[in-house]
Amino acid sequence: MQTLTQSNPRRRSVLLGMISSLALTAAAGPALALSEAGAKKLVDAIVSDINKVIATPSSETQKIREFERIFVRYSDVPTIARYALGVDARRATSAQMNAFTKAFQIYVSRKYGRRFREFIGSKIEVQKARKVKNFYEVKTIAHLRGEAPFEVTFLVSDRSGRDKFFNLFVEGVNMLLTERTEIGAMLDKRRGDIDALISDLQKAS
Repeated sequence: MQTLTQSNPRRRSVLLGMISSLALTAAAGPALALSEAGAKKLVDAIVSDINKVIATPSSETQKIREFERIFVRYSDVPTIARYALGVDARRATSAQMNAFTKAFQIYVSRKYGRRFREFIGSKIEVQKARKVKNFYEVKTIAHLRGEAPFEVTFLVSDRSGRDKFFNLFVEGVNMLLTERTEIGAMLDKRRGDIDALISDLQKAS
């Protein structure tokens, strides 16, 4: 079990967004054969890292910077960024993909990193893991103040050569698809202009 902190009992969506932004792309250590124990250990590790940032006295700017450091350290950022951009990644130039990947990284860090201070007194408990085809499904229960416990399921694979979370389901909601949908909607508002999307992501806070 790992413990998270929260100050507002109605911040479920923000808490889960923060977790999903890491969990969708988290990676751990040297490549080893993925196992049930390894998958559960990885879930514990990601929650533990979030908890350390929350518990450390620091400014909002410092927490955002630390969140980005964690995101980069544990993530295959280029892969998740390409998925988030969807089919439009096929028409993007190499320069645009590089710029979008960096902008997406900054956007996610700012979007969720500034909310760390709001999570005091909540916790996530790792329940069990089971193998599903070539990946593992790790079920956890999230406890937030003033709300009934709810299920958060992590999908873990070592297909890339390292153990990675590649998706997250919150009460059945596919968070990887949610991120892709949000980016797609942002691009649609800009009439498909990838450069405009990149610019706005860089400025988003």
